[in-house]
Amino acid sequence: MVFSLGSHGDDVRRIESRLADLKLYTGAIDGCYGGGVESAVKSFQKSQGLPIDGIVGEETWKALFDGEPPPVNPLASAPLIQRCLALTGAFETSMGVPDCFCGIAGDFDGQGLSFGVVQWNLGQGTLQPLLNEMLAAHEAVLRNIFHDRFAELQNMLAATRNVQLQWARSIQHPQRHTIFEPWKGIFQALGRTPEFQTIQVQHAEALHAAAQNLCRRFEITSERAIALMFDIRVQNGSIDQATEARIRADFAGIASNDEVARLRSIAIRRAEAASPRFVEDVRIRKLTIANGRGTVHGVTWDLEAQFGISLHTAD
Repeated sequence: MVFSLGSHGDDVRRIESRLADLKLYTGAIDGCYGGGVESAVKSFQKSQGLPIDGIVGEETWKALFDGEPPPVNPLASAPLIQRCLALTGAFETSMGVPDCFCGIAGDFDGQGLSFGVVQWNLGQGTLQPLLNEMLAAHEAVLRNIFHDRFAELQNMLAATRNVQLQWARSIQHPQRHTIFEPWKGIFQALGRTPEFQTIQVQHAEALHAAAQNLCRRFEITSERAIALMFDIRVQNGSIDQATEARIRADFAGIASNDEVARLRSIAIRRAEAASPRFVEDVRIRKLTIANGRGTVHGVTWDLEAQFGISLHTAD
């Protein structure tokens, strides 16, 4: 397993703690692999005569932990839907597994409140079904998280869409759209529960099925292809007829077995169809998936090493 900028979780906390013990890191032990952790890792690598890249791979992990092998990536053996969800969730929330399941954002896009691994939201009515399902299936868990604010959550879910949006705007900063405490922490605690994570994965199945249909439509077959189409479905909705025509014109000059070239065409053409202000962001994100690696918002991603997503044919 590889840890670098953007990684999150308990293993990152171990890295932070070890670097703190070595007097190389003075930041928070919060499980977030940020610039301070990267700098400390580089200092450690320099002291050990290791390649200085700020990434904790197998060699650096063993040096940090007295020869202990690095942890096995749990995503490597997970179903493809979970790997795609983790990748897109990392892009959507700027957090790795498992913290991407807790991603929360305010009304910057007019949707009131966005929450979860693919940022389901109140404005489009995509978040309410997940919360209602949690309420129906795991009320005790929900009560234990929200406590004296449980009734307020219930009332919000029973209200009209406009009232729900008004409520969401009342718990965040009106200009910065950051969620106020304790609501931010409460929702993040909900996102960490296995019950709500399971619900998120189940609700992502429709997105995964749509991605599979897009792959069949464009005759691409790899795990990376599913990941690209899943990300398109989440971030961009779909591929319209005009964009499809441009892709198929590209395909006329690409060998049928050149999967990467086909994925690159889809990535570039779908980005061109995005809103002008987002074209470059979409292009970089989609090409990172098509190429199997890249840098998005300053974070370098390697799909196979971090998410177990390869060019192998998808099951």
